[in-house]
Amino acid sequence: MNVLPSSSDRKVPPHLIYLAIGFPPAAKSCAYRMRETANQFRQLGWDVTVVTIAAESWERDSGLDVTLLEQVDPGIKVVELPLAREDLETDIRKFSEERALRPVKWLSNLRKRETKIFPEPVFGGWRSTLEQAVLDIHEQHPADLLLASCVPYVNLAAAWKLYETHRVPYAVDFRDGWSIDVVNGGEAFAEDSEAGVWERRILDNCLSLWVVNDPIADHYRHRYPHVADRVHVVRNGYDKDSVPSIKPRQPDPEAGLTFGYLGTVNYSTRQLQVVLDAWREAREREPLLRNAKFDIRGHIGAGANREANGLTELIRAAEADGVSFGGPVRKAEVPKVYAGWDALVLILIGGRYVTSGKVYEYMATGLPIVSVHEVDHDASRVLTGHPLWTGACGLDELQLVDSFRRAARMVLEATEAERSGVRAHADPFTRESLMRTGVRQLAERALAARHDLPGDGVPLDEIKSDHGGGVLA
Repeated sequence: MNVLPSSSDRKVPPHLIYLAIGFPPAAKSCAYRMRETANQFRQLGWDVTVVTIAAESWERDSGLDVTLLEQVDPGIKVVELPLAREDLETDIRKFSEERALRPVKWLSNLRKRETKIFPEPVFGGWRSTLEQAVLDIHEQHPADLLLASCVPYVNLAAAWKLYETHRVPYAVDFRDGWSIDVVNGGEAFAEDSEAGVWERRILDNCLSLWVVNDPIADHYRHRYPHVADRVHVVRNGYDKDSVPSIKPRQPDPEAGLTFGYLGTVNYSTRQLQVVLDAWREAREREPLLRNAKFDIRGHIGAGANREANGLTELIRAAEADGVSFGGPVRKAEVPKVYAGWDALVLILIGGRYVTSGKVYEYMATGLPIVSVHEVDHDASRVLTGHPLWTGACGLDELQLVDSFRRAARMVLEATEAERSGVRAHADPFTRESLMRTGVRQLAERALAARHDLPGDGVPLDEIKSDHGGGVLA
């Protein structure tokens, strides 16, 4: 085995290879977490090489937001691989005969080929390119640590390749987890399946496993008790510059209150229909909402289905009820959007295993929040104690009508003390603070591992949240 000397042995800064597919300028929610992670390693004096895919690939997927690049540390090196989702190609001149004539069969065969290479549909075929990329980067600039952010999970194959070949320590940021169905709950695959074998192999040898909330951490500690002390909760948090620095606008019911949703529109048409029906009923029953507007902003769909699907059709059909879709919002424009709203609508999929990064941002605005998600949802744990939150009621339309009405009254009746209390409730969840702690302790583990030194720093589990008992790392 060819084991190269660590960068610390060569008296140069330690080097991180960061597999971060979704790094800016990709218009993905994970981009914020990835950007802050890379920046924090740079703050510690590390060289950082980010591995992602080309900007053109994101143009055919979720789109681009070039303003995300403004806060990327200029010392970070970004390697863009020539990878793209073949199924999102819209140029029919590039279609094979099978795809043109039998698209369903073509897609089925594509998925089979992908999962044969690595047990992950859509991305499995990227394995060899990712593996070769990390080997090439390490040869040019020996790495002290590889951090793999998933999805895609095929990143794990590249982490394993570098570990197997050069014994470079690696850590995994699962965020939502692989073997757990975070949306529906329960197990995503069995331990003896091909994916299960891969997951166990990776976790057996990783330095650390990051996830975004306590229920997911509990899943992994129970499934793999021998690595329980390496499972850490590193919450998403919010960026301070994403919330308005000024006081909320003066509400004017006569002109019309404005409720807003900002985030990826990835929920079902049924969930959106319940929201729109409840909104219509609330406007009819609540005088304060008679002229109210509901503005939906964010990305809807990917590829050819972007803004051309059942969700956008429902929104257009509700225009008479003051509902509108304003499209995606660039990162730099987010504070201005919040500043133009009186209350927020938090629509989330899944249950107790799901934490949306937006919940922290919503909280930090100081605006009233209407929740449209399961009662047993991690967002409920985050929002517990929030004085301007109407509570979670699942998809109970009558309760949701009442939530909209109560939020309207909160807009007019909330005191500055209550709004300050809400913002204070969000203070511990700034992304910079959370990621700084997590990165610092991972960096310490990595350097100790490279030198076979004892000690693991302060356990992340000792740093507790004052809101819900989560780990603020």
